[in-house]
Amino acid sequence: MKLCSIASGSSGNCIFAGTDSTSLVIDVGISGKRVENGLNEIGHTMREADGILITHEHSDHISGLGVVARRYGVPIYATKGTIGAIQACKSIGEVPKGLFREIEPDVDFTIGDISITPVPISHDAAMPTAFVLRQGKKSMAVMTDLGKFDHYIIGKLQNLDVLLLEANHDVHMLQVGTYPYYLKQRILGEKGHLSNERSGQLLSEVLHDNFKAVVLGHLSKENNYEKLAYETVRLEVDMADNCYHAKDFPIYVAKRDTVSDIIEF
Repeated sequence: MKLCSIASGSSGNCIFAGTDSTSLVIDVGISGKRVENGLNEIGHTMREADGILITHEHSDHISGLGVVARRYGVPIYATKGTIGAIQACKSIGEVPKGLFREIEPDVDFTIGDISITPVPISHDAAMPTAFVLRQGKKSMAVMTDLGKFDHYIIGKLQNLDVLLLEANHDVHMLQVGTYPYYLKQRILGEKGHLSNERSGQLLSEVLHDNFKAVVLGHLSKENNYEKLAYETVRLEVDMADNCYHAKDFPIYVAKRDTVSDIIEF
């Protein structure tokens, strides 16, 4: 299996996930040109994609969806609530209705040789989900845009090989920053985003002997930076009440505006 962040952050998100025979794009929150250029960098094209998975309808996850859908005609997989919200979004233009494939939370579906589980998450969107992807005994997940996690989320992320996990903000930077009060409260709330600390705490709950790598994603441009997210998550793992340490596995930080290294396992 392969995982690669084409772009990740509060200004736009797009992830490639696939196998030797199946190519998927998760979210299209950047321009169609950037999506295609990013895929080309790792030896893929949008035209060969077997499906687009959409986590939710916020602009940093769908801003390029209309262009990509009209240009390439790739099937779009999303929940009923997300599809309705996308169709009501005028800024992305017309998305051909025949491309939508409605999926249900916690109901597995298959594209090519990849089995996909949509995992409902706590975020201020219509019907948001994260995704767990499996091929045989291999598995990975893209888990961003959630204000909280619980035993349900922890259970869904057990025994993964690779995890792309949100580390959106540093709480102190957010609190003293220039964002208006209502926006700070939204981000810090249960339907907002995971802080660096909470990201590390969630990661600590899903580590196991065969865990291969974590990619920290969806970093805020204004309230976080790569080294801070990296070091904070490492510290939380080292402090956790388990037998694992941050040095036991690679920790990467997804790039905001450039393609990150591809992870293949």
